[in-house]
Amino acid sequence: MTVSPLAILFNGSITNNVNNIFLRLKPSADLKQTLAAIQPIFDKYNPGSPFEYSFVDEEFGKKFSTENQVATLASIFAGLAIFISCLGLFGMASFMAEQRTREIGVRKVLGASAFSLWGLLSKDFVRLVLVALLIAIPTAYYCMHHWLQNYQYRTDISWWISATAAAGAIVITILTVSFQAIKAALANPVKSLRTE
Repeated sequence: MTVSPLAILFNGSITNNVNNIFLRLKPSADLKQTLAAIQPIFDKYNPGSPFEYSFVDEEFGKKFSTENQVATLASIFAGLAIFISCLGLFGMASFMAEQRTREIGVRKVLGASAFSLWGLLSKDFVRLVLVALLIAIPTAYYCMHHWLQNYQYRTDISWWISATAAAGAIVITILTVSFQAIKAALANPVKSLRTE
């Protein structure tokens, strides 16, 4: 719902006391000089009240301070979650590479390339990330859409935001898993098959 044009009336009529005066200053005006020129006029017509002023942009900024704090905290915790997830992926990749050492050795002896072994070890993790994205993207869209309904003026959630997040998750997964996958693919197969 958009806000219609409006008029602000002070205390119902112009004859009552005025609690606030809104002034629009020229953007090029010197603020200190302008306030110094306004204060004597205010003191002349209202000597019993102190000259107190605030700026609309600062008051408007205070309105969204909670959202800014939430955004900062969300960024910090998202970074921590990504870091912890990468540690988990790295551990899982190490575990899988260790469990499949003999299989990798046999495949290398039979002529498998390092790239095909890297793909063999990485595809399982990419599949899991794709399943997680199928759950996370609709959930995130629903939550963000619901949150944005609290604002009169809001943006639409574009498809490319989800696509960018999905691509980033897949790239992070591949980079995290690649270290162990390439290490296992380049290992000497004689060492892994010697125990058999």
